[in-house]
Amino acid sequence: MLTRLLSHDLPRSRVLAAVLILLVLGLAFAPFLFPGVKALNVAAKVLVFIALVVSFDLLLGYTGIVSFAHTMFFGIGAYGVAIALSAVEEPSWSALLLGVLCALVVSLLLSLVIGLFSLRVKAIFFAMITLAVASAFLTLASQLSDFTGGEDGLSFSVPELLTPGFSLSEDDFAGPFGDVALNGRLITYYLLFVVVTGMFLVMLRIVNSPFGRVLQAIRENDFRAEALGYRTVVYRTLSNVISAAFATLAGCLLALWLRYNGPDTSLSFEIMLDILLIVVIGGMGTLYGAIIGSVLFLLAQSYLQDLLRVAGDAVAGVPLLPALLTPDRWLLWLGLLFVLSVYYFPTGIVGKLRERAVLARVKGLQ
Repeated sequence: MLTRLLSHDLPRSRVLAAVLILLVLGLAFAPFLFPGVKALNVAAKVLVFIALVVSFDLLLGYTGIVSFAHTMFFGIGAYGVAIALSAVEEPSWSALLLGVLCALVVSLLLSLVIGLFSLRVKAIFFAMITLAVASAFLTLASQLSDFTGGEDGLSFSVPELLTPGFSLSEDDFAGPFGDVALNGRLITYYLLFVVVTGMFLVMLRIVNSPFGRVLQAIRENDFRAEALGYRTVVYRTLSNVISAAFATLAGCLLALWLRYNGPDTSLSFEIMLDILLIVVIGGMGTLYGAIIGSVLFLLAQSYLQDLLRVAGDAVAGVPLLPALLTPDRWLLWLGLLFVLSVYYFPTGIVGKLRERAVLARVKGLQ
């Protein structure tokens, strides 16, 4: 049953399987294991980035397409929900659904146009075209203040079931590490968890289908795939459209969690860089890498400053070290951690663990 659920794409490594089980269980019970506003926000952001990175990995890892327009589709999803819910006096599920559907339609049309007109060019030119389109969309979102809120963004209300004021119980749940409020935020978190889990399983099915095998063949040798009779432009365009749809849904989830959206929240180029880093850390062409990479990167991004503050206080009397371990230098240490991860895991963490598992099996057969 589990094999069919994972589309016969198993981790193929006991260590990897154990890590994935631990991370999934941690995310599933995060509100009870790590009570607190910051911890819950980090867990929710991890879920959103898992969906976002999975969608990008379909392009980069499985099709071999480098696109810098991914945050544009992410932002379209977030703006779709924000505009729809801010336009009504009383937030409702129908308004939320309308915002999601409109965002999906806009993203599908844009991705189709970009795919048809741009994927015939060479990879570097396609990457530059997508970068230009994404930059133009960011500028447009910042300037259309009457529609998008401009630089200030849009704050909006969500259906009552998802608000912190909605309570499932008058008493908090007494968890092992603190009390947990059974309110609308908890419901929103588990809505994100269920939707992201479904998106991950669907994407796993896509990449392990005949369609996914063709995408991988195009990635390895597009001329050979073309010679075998596959219309590579059509497959690349479909990959672009599917990836855009998943990124749009991830943006909808982000807006639903934050109850706010602005240009820096979902359209900034920094998010695009984060996606690339997570894909490289986890492993390209391995959807499981999205889970591991998102957890590691966002934990480092969220708590590295706190760790540096503690470390700096611990070595307060040592020359030079307090200056190096100041929280203001957290980006330096984050970059160093990234360089080390690429050096020791050139194929990503998932790729490295799978390689070790294969070597262990080979040695066992000898």
